[in-house]
Amino acid sequence: MTWFEEPVSSDDLDGLRLIRDRSPPPLEIAAGEYGYDLFYFRRMLERRCVDVLQADATRCGGFTGFLQAAHLADAHMIPLSSHTAPALHLHVCCAVPRLRHVEWFQDHVRIERMLFDGAPEPANGTIRPDLSRPGIGLELKRSDARRFEKGFA
Repeated sequence: MTWFEEPVSSDDLDGLRLIRDRSPPPLEIAAGEYGYDLFYFRRMLERRCVDVLQADATRCGGFTGFLQAAHLADAHMIPLSSHTAPALHLHVCCAVPRLRHVEWFQDHVRIERMLFDGAPEPANGTIRPDLSRPGIGLELKRSDARRFEKGFA
């Protein structure tokens, strides 16, 4: 085992630090996916609670907040991993100095492929942005999404 994500609540900084300090190499402790602002990430990094910081652009202020978290992690010499939604995070992760990986969460991938043209497809364990598509490469499949309209009206 090499990855232990959120072994305790990410708000339990003492617990995270204890587990990180007592975990044998090459086990890495990862947390941070629930972070909403830079202070959250800074506290976690200053307390040396994680080997890999996680961030989720849907929670931490979009791409701007995500990149701020990434640069804060870089300043602490800690790699960053995106949390789920690989189609959303793929392009912005190309700008992360110490990117560990883009988390490939199968439920999100299934929904992305169901509702968007341009969702990334892995090749040899790697995903790459399709630079021939505008923006982040996604286009809503409006006809496929219509069946869900009533649930959001």
